Amino acid sequence: MSPIAFDNALLRIYFFYASLLGVKMLAMSVLTALQRFKTKTFANPEDCHMHKVKVSHNESVERVRRAHLNDLENIPIFLLISLGYLSTGPSYDLALYLFRAFALGRFLHTFVYAIVVIPQPARVLSWSVGYVVTIYMAVSTLITLL
Repeated sequence: MSPIAFDNALLRIYFFYASLLGVKMLAMSVLTALQRFKTKTFANPEDCHMHKVKVSHNESVERVRRAHLNDLENIPIFLLISLGYLSTGPSYDLALYLFRAFALGRFLHTFVYAIVVIPQPARVLSWSVGYVVTIYMAVSTLITLL
């Protein structure tokens, strides 16, 4: 394959996992809202007034919110770097493995951080999967395109 080429099969896996991760990020907003209503914990005075509660802090709401923020820090950069990586013509199997590993790492991160709350090192290990995949793709892209 030429150095800068997109394979339709590779683009399909890219868009499948990009969509999956996009839906995950959208679901995190809903999960945050559900936690807020469940615990009657609202961050804005106008929401509190409507529900007749005071502005307050709840750790379960904050954990979901922080997991969502972590997605917002990690998923967009992965999507950008992985698109560059795909332009280098990687093997289908390796690219598929990397996409699966990243997605699994992100879902596990949310699970251990915001849903079940499993103690460390579960969160850092699940986060590291995605980080290592993103670094690998970035370095591989740089080396190939030099």
